[in-house]
Amino acid sequence: MSSDPEAANPPSETDLEPADRTLVAGVLDREPRALAKTITLIESARDDHRRRAAKVLHALAPHAGASIRLGISGSPGAGKSTFIEALGLELLRRGRRVAVLAVDPSSPVSGGSILGDETRMERLSASADAFVRPSPSRGAAGGVADRTREAVTVCEAAGFDVVLVETVGSGQGETAVAGMVDLLVLIELPNAGDELQAIKRGIVEAADAVVVNKADLDPAAAERARRRFAGKPVAVVASAIKHQGIGEFWDELERLHRALGDSGGLAEKRRRQAVAWMWALIDLGLRDRFREHPAVRRELGPTTRAVAEGRESAAAAAIRLLDYVAADAD
Repeated sequence: MSSDPEAANPPSETDLEPADRTLVAGVLDREPRALAKTITLIESARDDHRRRAAKVLHALAPHAGASIRLGISGSPGAGKSTFIEALGLELLRRGRRVAVLAVDPSSPVSGGSILGDETRMERLSASADAFVRPSPSRGAAGGVADRTREAVTVCEAAGFDVVLVETVGSGQGETAVAGMVDLLVLIELPNAGDELQAIKRGIVEAADAVVVNKADLDPAAAERARRRFAGKPVAVVASAIKHQGIGEFWDELERLHRALGDSGGLAEKRRRQAVAWMWALIDLGLRDRFREHPAVRRELGPTTRAVAEGRESAAAAAIRLLDYVAADAD
């Protein structure tokens, strides 16, 4: 069996199309337009765009990896966007460059982002040292978009010191972001009840830090809520809208990130994440290729109806459809 020459010889910058070499140069020169166009390319579902994006990412990868990667999750109404803007402004004040990748629900009509965090973080977006990018989830599981991980790489190559990834919501299925960031931050409300905690147990367990936001509304309740998360490495109260507790939160989080790096845990975590992401992309690619196979496209509808009506078992149907693809590989 012949090997794939691209697998044996990873693409070099000379393999890039002229337009893509311009994109790479623009990202490295920290040009906002080049950064936005590159992320648009990697988010495209077109096969030719995916192949171009892979080469662009390969060229940018050596320039990435120096940022602090944070995931921000929380229930609707917890004030995630307000907290992110407050944190971003605090980081700008400290001389940091900040990128925000905000994953929004998708429009069922256009497939685009509904909320548009850029309009919800107007002060942060106005800074030349900040970049806010809303991306539609397009139904991807785990609260993040399919290409968020690659977008992090692009932002790092553009020289951003901190990359914040905001998820769609919070719950047991919103933990995929933990597989692409260094630390996961959960934004809570002062009066979140025990029944809500049960629903979100998965992400509470995955979180490295908890911020009880909107503490100004009920300081006593906020402190009680913070004590419930006292076992976390970082558990603080804050009021993003009043910019209270934001600097203290960042000081604690930065200490946690530094300790993780000094112990070697950060490098090991990122190695595991990179390999896991490779397999996730393989699974995604195989599913796409399976659905695009001519015989599968022809038979999938009738087979699905046969399984739904009990005329064929799910196991037999899966084997038969997979055999179409396997026959081409022989």
